[in-house]
Parts: sequence; structure tokens; C-alpha cells
Amino acid sequence: MTAQGKITANLPSRDFDTTETFYHSLGFATAYRGDNWMILSRDSMMVEFFPHPQLDAKSSWFSASMRLPDIDVIHGEWSGLNLPSDEGETPRMTAPFELGGDVPRMFALIDPDGSLWRVMEGQDTA
Repeated sequence: MTAQGKITANLPSRDFDTTETFYHSLGFATAYRGDNWMILSRDSMMVEFFPHPQLDAKSSWFSASMRLPDIDVIHGEWSGLNLPSDEGETPRMTAPFELGGDVPRMFALIDPDGSLWRVMEGQDTA
């Protein structure tokens, strides 16, 4: 029997208001918000946040992946936010790039809490 379901990322948030505002600018909507948990969604994708007020965004090791059939559409949309691309900035976003081999084409987004998003193209999105 094949397990069917959905995996969602659980990421830290130093401040739910700041996190919610940033992700709303990326097209996510608030599905749930309480004192100790927040769920944001965009289409069929969800990301969940837990409070972590002491987090140092510059040394965060948290990450998540988003897999899409075509990353150019969402990259173009998010480029309108004019996020910096400099490595030392938080938040920031890179241009799409290829690493070669079996690694899909992707771009990276770092959120205000230092969490890395790998936005990858062409992988199974079901």
C-alpha cells in the first residue's frame, strides 16, 4: 500500500507578525495563527512556523524545499519585491541557477529568520 499525504515544513519565527507579513508578500495566506503555531498556505503548499524569539537569523540552519514545474513564474513574481541578492543580507533571493548533474534548476530564498528555501524545478510535485 502506498502512503498518500503531504509533508509540510516547520520553520522558526522570531516574530509571527514579521513572518506573516513577509510570507503574505510572497502570496501566502494565513490558514491558522495561535500563540505557539502559525500555518501559512499558497495553493496546495503549506508551511508551519513555531516561535523562536532567540534565533540568530545569520546563523540559522533551518531550511525547506519548494518543488514547482516551472520556477521562472514564481521567481518573476517574487523579483517584484526587490529582495537583495547579496550573500550577507537577510532576507534575500538569488537568481535561478544550475548545479549540473541530477540536481534540478533552482533558486534560493532566505526569509527574515534566516531559513533557506530551495525553490526547485521539474521535480515530482504531486
